[in-house]
Formats: sequence, structure tokens, C-alpha cells
Amino acid sequence: MSTKYRIEKDSMGELQVPEDALYGAQTQRAVNNFPISGLPMPRSFIRALGLIKSACASANLDLGLMQQATADAIIAAAKTVASGDVDAHFPVDVFQTGSGTSSNMNCNEVIAHLAASAGASDVHPNDHVNMGQSSNDVIPTAIHVSASIEIAEQLLPALDHLASTLRSKAGELEGAVKTGRTHLMDAMPVTLAQELNAWATQIENGKARVLAAMPRLVELAQGGTAVGTGINAHPDFAVKVAEHLSSLSSVAFVTKPDKFEALSSQDAAVEMSGQLKTIAVSMTKMANDLRWMNSGPLAGLGEIALPALQPGSSIMPGKVNPVIPEATAMVAAQVIGNDATITIGGQAGNFQLNVMLPVIAYNLLQSISLLANSVRLMADSAIKGFSVNDDALNNALSRNPILVTALNSVIGYEKGAAVAKKAYAEGITVVESALALTDLSEEELLKLLDPALLTKGGIQGL
Repeated sequence: MSTKYRIEKDSMGELQVPEDALYGAQTQRAVNNFPISGLPMPRSFIRALGLIKSACASANLDLGLMQQATADAIIAAAKTVASGDVDAHFPVDVFQTGSGTSSNMNCNEVIAHLAASAGASDVHPNDHVNMGQSSNDVIPTAIHVSASIEIAEQLLPALDHLASTLRSKAGELEGAVKTGRTHLMDAMPVTLAQELNAWATQIENGKARVLAAMPRLVELAQGGTAVGTGINAHPDFAVKVAEHLSSLSSVAFVTKPDKFEALSSQDAAVEMSGQLKTIAVSMTKMANDLRWMNSGPLAGLGEIALPALQPGSSIMPGKVNPVIPEATAMVAAQVIGNDATITIGGQAGNFQLNVMLPVIAYNLLQSISLLANSVRLMADSAIKGFSVNDDALNNALSRNPILVTALNSVIGYEKGAAVAKKAYAEGITVVESALALTDLSEEELLKLLDPALLTKGGIQGL
């Protein structure tokens, strides 16, 4: 912004605003009042504000409440806001007034200024851009609109991409049998395909949870105005706005039947955040499994080798680390922390208004964006390209005394325990131990203890 200033005034008086700023006095007061984090509202939120202001102007035009020229000027300016071309003129900190009034007025002022620059000098930020609206319904609407669009355009396609990548990789690894682990201890064998398909199911279930929460997120508060009664808004305004927002986006929005609930609570955001947290937990499980399987290459499990993406140490030459799973685990930690913030924010519904709207918006949108980006990275930079160390898998399988579990129905648990202990103590295979302690032939044992058959439930499971 320019170091030169102009004088703007509002209902509280005059103050200096940067000469080239598109905003006015109320935005400047917020900049002066909240020098807290330096974090502006997210791009997706500003986009939503622009779409909302365009939809509101269109609705007021439809209802005969606004002149064509005024509506056209507001719609054109609002589309500029939605495009991202003027994001530098949205400096209000996330940590602001809890209703988000400062962000709403920031948008109103920018749109009025843009309209004036285009020749519509009579467009007023409150009387025209904010017609039929209140910050108390605009900001809850912006939370729902921005989150819904980001989920539809970014997160859901990313989850589909990861799930299909996992299924495809699993198809390549049907024959790769490995030692299963419970409590991080050797257990009965599984295939790599079974592990990857389990991850894919987690991701698909995560998507289903998000979709299950969407019907409440696409319901909009717009039309409730100050307290939910709809004061100063036309009775048909809410429905018209939802229709116009649907035509401006990839999401079918509807008006929320109970505007009092829409303004006073953020339960839909809290619900959606919980679904995002569940996906974060799923991603953590996947990331940690990949790190363990990749560990080594000599002193760890060494079952797989993740793609080598960058040097892993500033002091140890040749070291390569599992950077994508590590980054994913950090994303998951952030999303889980964001959920805690959103939960606390959701508790701040005091009487007719929730007063933690900006921080709810910021954290919810960050969670959606972080998950969408990390999910794609996991698919493209970790899952697609990892290779399998067949020797490590086979060596561990051949020495796994827990394979004796498959003999329980033949020799009993106690005899099986003795076979396992002997194999472990003497460093021999289960077959060698069982030959010494049972009457079973080598042919019978090899058939009963075939790891590939055991991944399908053994002979009895076929």
C-alpha cells in the first residue's frame, strides 16, 4: 500500500486510509484495532464473500429493490473480488470482531470503491452493497459457502484420487505376502494388497462421512440478517440468494429453514470439522505404516522403499527420509488441532449470535486445504512409486514362529506354543521345529503353513 494517505470518514469520524487502498474507514479501523497475527482471511473466504455480494445484488434486482445500473456495478465489482485480483485490499486480521463485521465491511467498501472507479459513484457500501444483509448472516453464509466449494472442488477429488491410487497399487501387489503385525509384534501373514486396500477403505469411508455432513453445510444463513428475524430483507430474499449462489458455484445451496439456529450456532462447521479430523486420523495411520515399512534400509523393517525425493541429512551423506509421510503426519496434527479450535469456537454461540466466526472460518478452510493438498501428495509422491523388497518380506516370513497358529486345530494351542518357542530360541523355521516336535510330515507342514494360503484364512478358509 502507498505511504500517502487520503481522509475517509464513517459514523465515528475521520481517519487516514492509504491513498491507493480500495477499502474505506471501517476497514482501516479494523486494521488499526487488530494488529494481532498478520493473518488475513483465506482466499477461499474472500472468494465466497464476492460470490455472496453478487448473489445478493442479483436477488435485490430480481425483487425490484435495486436499480439495474446499481446491481450491475455491484455484480461486476463482486466478481472482481471473487476472482482474487484484489486480495491485497483485504488486510483485516483473522482475530477481529467475533461476528466478522470488519471483514463484511471490508468487502462492502472494496466493492463500492470498485463500482465508483467504474463510474457508479452512487453505490454505497451499506445502503447498496449490504442491502438486505447483516454481517451476522453474511459471515455464517461465507463459512458455509467457502467450505462447501473447497470440499467439492478440492477435497473430494483428492480423496477419490488417493483411494483409486491405493486400489491400483494394491492390484499390483496381490502376490506380495508379508508378516502381519499386531502390537508391533509379528503376527499372521497378510498381503501388501490387503494393507493398501484397508487404507483405501478408510479414505472412502472418510469421503462418505464428509458427504453425509454436506446437507447441513449447504444450508445458508443469508436472509436472517441481524438476529434471525429477517429484518430489512425481503421475504423471498433468502431463497433468491441461494439460487444465485448455486448458479455461481459448483454447489447446490439452499436456504436454512431456521435462521435463528443459523446465526446462533456453528454446529454444521463443527460437524464437518469432525469428519475432517477423522480423515486426518486415517492419514496418520497410513503415514506411520509407510514410515515403519520403509524403515532401514538395513536396521529397520526395509519392506518397501519410498521414492527418494531429497537428501535426508545435512551431516549424514546418502541418508534419505520418508518426507511425504512425515509431512502428512504434521498436516494431520494441524487438522486435529484446528478441530479443537473449531469446537471451542462452536461453543461461542451466545444468545442470537456466534462470536468466533472468523477463527472458525480460518481453521475449517485451512483443514480442508491442507488435507486436499497432502492427500494428493501422498498418492503421487509416496504410494504410486514405492518399490517392494521381496527378500526382506520372504526372510521375515520364513522365520516367523507365529505361523504355528495355523496348526492350532491340528496339534492344539499348547503344542503350538512349544513349537513356536523352539523355533524362536534356536533360530530355526516353524517347519523345522514342528518336524522335531510333532508327527506331521514335511509335506503336510508346508501345505498347512503356506503363507499365501494363510492370507486367505488357511486351508479351512479356502
